[in-house]
Amino acid sequence: MCGRYAATKDPATIAREFDALDEVTDTEAAPGPSYNVAPTRPVTTVVRRHPRAEDGTVLTTEAASRRVRGMVWGLVPSWAKDPSIGQRMINARAETVATKPAFRKAVARRRCLVPADGWFEWLRGSGEGRRPAKQPYYMTARDGTSLAFAGIWETWRDPELPSTASPTVTCSVLTTDAVGALADIHHRMPLLMPPHLWDEWLDPDSGDVAELLAPPAADVVERLEIRPVSERVGNVRNNGPELIERIDVDGAQQRAQQHAQQQVPLFDTGGTGMP
Repeated sequence: MCGRYAATKDPATIAREFDALDEVTDTEAAPGPSYNVAPTRPVTTVVRRHPRAEDGTVLTTEAASRRVRGMVWGLVPSWAKDPSIGQRMINARAETVATKPAFRKAVARRRCLVPADGWFEWLRGSGEGRRPAKQPYYMTARDGTSLAFAGIWETWRDPELPSTASPTVTCSVLTTDAVGALADIHHRMPLLMPPHLWDEWLDPDSGDVAELLAPPAADVVERLEIRPVSERVGNVRNNGPELIERIDVDGAQQRAQQHAQQQVPLFDTGGTGMP
C-alpha cells in the first residue's frame, strides 16, 4: 500500500517537470512542501483535460493538455453522503479498480498522476534491542526526478451547500504487486507510471487502460534507491528533511547488542539523563 509519501516541489516546479500548465491558483489551499504527506491532506496532481468555455462547455476541437491541480488525498465518490469515506479510500488496487463501484467510473474517465519525491513502507522486524518492530524505508528515484503515482480522481458536492459552491476534488493512489527488491520491504507498491506512458494514462478520451494497470517493468524499479530511515516518520506531526535521511540500521542494532551485553550507556547523555 501507499499510506505516506514525500512531496516537496511546488506546483510551478511540478508544472515544468511534467510539461503542464499550473492551475493551482488558490494559494491558501495549495499543497505546501511536505516530507510526510498523510491521507486527507491537500496534494498536487497532474491531469490532462480539454479546454473549456466560460460556461463550462468542453472545447473538443482543442487538444487536451496537462494541467497541475490541487486535490485532497482520499477519494470521495460523487454519491457519498459525506466526505469521511475518503479516509478509507486513499488507495485503489490496480487489479480491481475497473470493477469496484467506487472506482470504476473514475478509472474510465478521471485519471491523474500524483507526483512524489518518494514514498515510505514499513518492514516488520523483530523488535529486539532498540530496533523498531517495524522499520520504515524510503523509496526514491536515484536521479532526484519526481516519481509519478497512477491515480484517479472524483468530485463531490456537499448537499448542505448551494449548488454554486465549488466541489471537493479528491484522489486515490493505485497500488499493485511489489516488483523486484521492493517485495522484500512490502508486498504492495504504488503503481508507478513512467514518462512515456503519461499521456496514455491521462488521456480523457480513452476509457480502456487495462494494459497500463500491470505492475511496472523491472527497469522502473531498478532506478529506485531503497533507504532505511528514522521511525519518526510514523508520527504525522514530524515533518522535515531528516525523515528521508538514511540511517545505519545495522549499526544501530550492533550498538543495541553491545549495550545489552556490557550494560554501558548507549548514548552520551551529556549529564541530562536523556538520549
